[in-house]
Amino acid sequence: MLTFTKLLRDQIPDHEQKQVALTYLHEAWAEAHYDGVDGDCMAQACLFRALSELIGTYGEDATAHFTESLSTRIKNGEFSLKRARQ
Repeated sequence: MLTFTKLLRDQIPDHEQKQVALTYLHEAWAEAHYDGVDGDCMAQACLFRALSELIGTYGEDATAHFTESLSTRIKNGEFSLKRARQ
């Protein structure tokens, strides 16, 4: 059954859905920080949840293949937050 929400979600480009998802994560992260949850604990929980979702969607082999490049991408600074220097 096609719901209005699914129809709407299917019409939103992937990059926009990712921006919305990042907003949700930012808000959850801020709320957890406010409640005293350590940032490292949040990071590990988010990674666990993200990998579990990918495995549930694509399987273990495809997820393992996807994550093989993460080490290089991290070392190249792809996930580092760039801060403007004044």
